[in-house]
Amino acid sequence: MLARYMAAHFFFVYNHLCKRKSYSTYGSLVSKRQTAAVQSKAVKKGVGYNMALLEVRNVKKVYTAKLGAVKVQALSDVNFSVEEGEYVAIMGESGSGKTTLLNILASLDKATSGQVLLRGKDLSEIRHRDICAFRREHLGFVFQDFNLLDTLTLKDNIYLPLVLAGVDHREMERRLQPLAAKLSIAEILEKYPYEVSGGQRQRAAVCRALITEPDIILADEPTGALDSRAAGKLLGLFGEVNREGQTILMVTHSVQAASHAGRVLFIKDGCVFHQIYKGGQSNEAMYRMISDALTVLQTEAAAGNTADADLQTTVQTIERRAV
Repeated sequence: MLARYMAAHFFFVYNHLCKRKSYSTYGSLVSKRQTAAVQSKAVKKGVGYNMALLEVRNVKKVYTAKLGAVKVQALSDVNFSVEEGEYVAIMGESGSGKTTLLNILASLDKATSGQVLLRGKDLSEIRHRDICAFRREHLGFVFQDFNLLDTLTLKDNIYLPLVLAGVDHREMERRLQPLAAKLSIAEILEKYPYEVSGGQRQRAAVCRALITEPDIILADEPTGALDSRAAGKLLGLFGEVNREGQTILMVTHSVQAASHAGRVLFIKDGCVFHQIYKGGQSNEAMYRMISDALTVLQTEAAAGNTADADLQTTVQTIERRAV
């Protein structure tokens, strides 16, 4: 099966770069068929099918400007699933819909149509008064700018979601000690965020995400504010916790960060149009495959017309306002 996915990827890259129409169409169809085959496992129900941890079914998002004069479609029929224990990265051009999708997965925004299911539960059916508790119990968040409170120590920042959930202090300590040791922050827990480095702040943020024992970690450009050394250490930690069973979904512009994931989804014009599986390959081989796919993206974007560029700019502006 892995060989088939890799073959589909190389058909996709080779045929688009060579601009041979007779093969380009075939390569595109192979990619869509392979993607559909994986998606169908999450959609079908019955004997022999296991429900994925996260399922995104036919998700569409349309933003409407004031008075309804202008409508912009940010997402168009997005379909994919994430199995328990997977490490998935999402990449795409600015304005492609990545932020909109992440907001919907985080239950910070609602899709215009379609479904997002976490362990079979439709996020759109959760009552407004219950949504914050749902996020605390099931989702862990890692942000580019850390989102730590400067008035609290790192320990108190990490404890905050457990305090809000009413967890006993002894249980907090029990959870914190092994995580702090793993993330190399045990000696700085009593310091404030402004007293430590960016890499240390991000590791504290990862600890805050993990301490709730979430079903899935949602990471938004987690290495974006870090230098190369701190980013490498963070990615190593992500790989370690993933090997221990933690599911991770990461949105990133960084090829280096994405190369650590087991699967990369590429979003273009509001839909998932290609994906790459790592299998048993090295990070270096994955890096090259991602770079090839991004070259195709950039080539096609450069050939796009002015209307497409204007639409992309509009979607990007609306996404920033929605965050």
